[in-house]
This record gives sequence, C-alpha cells and structure tokens, in this order.
Amino acid sequence: MDEAMFKSLRAEIDATMQRDPAARSRLEVVLCYPGFQAIMLYRLANACWRRRWYLLGRWISALGRVLTGIEIHPGATIGERFFIDHGMGVVIGETAEIGDDVTLYQGVTLGGTSPSVDSDSQRNVKRHPTLLDNVIVGSGAQILGPFTVGRCARIGANAVVTKEVPEGATIVGIPGRAVQTSKTPDNEKAPFVAYGTPTGNIPDPVARALDGLLDEVQSLRARVNELEAGSGKETSGNGLPVEGDERELSRVGEAKQPEGKC
Repeated sequence: MDEAMFKSLRAEIDATMQRDPAARSRLEVVLCYPGFQAIMLYRLANACWRRRWYLLGRWISALGRVLTGIEIHPGATIGERFFIDHGMGVVIGETAEIGDDVTLYQGVTLGGTSPSVDSDSQRNVKRHPTLLDNVIVGSGAQILGPFTVGRCARIGANAVVTKEVPEGATIVGIPGRAVQTSKTPDNEKAPFVAYGTPTGNIPDPVARALDGLLDEVQSLRARVNELEAGSGKETSGNGLPVEGDERELSRVGEAKQPEGKC
C-alpha cells in the first residue's frame, strides 16, 4: 500500500511538471503549487469520506480551501494525474466525477443546478458533471449539471456549459457552443491545449450559419434572375416589373396630382 501511495504521489508531481513549463523541480511542485497541495489534501479527505468519517473529511476539505483557495468536496471522484494550474477559485462539487489526465485552470466550477431548491430531495443524487479522460477546462469556465463531458474535450475560458459535450469537441462562449470536433483514437494521446482554447482562427458557429444563409440567398437570387430572363421581362429582384407596367405608371401619376382635383 505504501508503494502504491508513493507511485501515485510521484505520478501527480510528474503530471504537474509535464503540463507546466514553469515547474523546475519536484520539490518546487510539492512546496509551491497549491493545485498539488489541494489534491493531496483531497486524497486524505476522500479516504476519510469513504470510511464514513464524514465530519473529518469535510474538515480536511475546509482546511484545504483555506490553505489553497481550492474547494474540492471529499465525496467527489477524481482519477489519476489530475492537474489544477494556478487553482484559485476552483470548486468541485460532491457528485462530480473526473477521469485520468484531466486539467483544470483557475476559477473553474464543476457545479450543480438549483441546489437550494428542495435540497432534501437532492441528497445522494447525481448533481454535478462527469469529466472523462484528457479533458481540459479553461479558466473561469462553468460546467453545471449532471451530464458528461466526453473524452479529450476542450472547454474554453469563461464558457458556460449546461449540456452534454461530445468526445473531442471544443466548446466556447455563453452558452457553450461547439466550434470544432475531432476524435482522438484511444491508443493516441490528445494534444495539450493550454486553457482549453485553441489559438489561431477559431471558427464562429453564428458567423458560419450567417455565411450559409448568405450563400443560399445568392443561389436563390441567381435562380430568380434565370427565371426572369426566360420570361422575357425586365424585373427587379422583388418580382415587380420595372418598366412597361401601365398600372405602376398610373399610380405614380395619381400621386403627383394635387389634392381636391379629379
């Protein structure tokens, strides 16, 4: 058991050094990284929680919050090589589930919806999200509700996510929208994306929809022009004849006559 605990501790330190170029030594990670310290205190609190020492587990969790600024409920389930970068303001709820090799940045909330409404009926009920392996959640992102964020998904900074996230999707905005989706084979490691936000030209789903509508309008306009050319009449884009319509000319003439005269 001691050997397994030592290997787990070493894996947590190595995960921090792999994902943060500012980390220069393992000793620096142990002494100076609140994310690592919060995880160690969580492991202890979770061990107490699983033994039904609920009050002690919550006390250790509260102590970790005071020392690190990171609040992890001892009832949460967290996998291996979990990394919290910077960490201040991170909140992880009681029924949250986190897979292996997951990364969170500062200000992230894995929360529930309407926790103050009829609280008794929500006890021991899944209220918080599940993050599968290799998920990255950018700073300030809010993931709210009992749904699943798929493997290798990327949640951009300050995104608000309240719906299921497919595997490999990149989510940005409020409410969260998928801007790209690319699945990674199980035997391959997904590329690391800092803060869960890809750099470069990020496609805007709203602009993409508008571009599609403009393309449709242009194709319809071209079709209307073809039909008008085939009819032999010169017409405007709204289907009304431009020249040769006596009714239009008569209306224009009536508009020019002074009031009170026939």
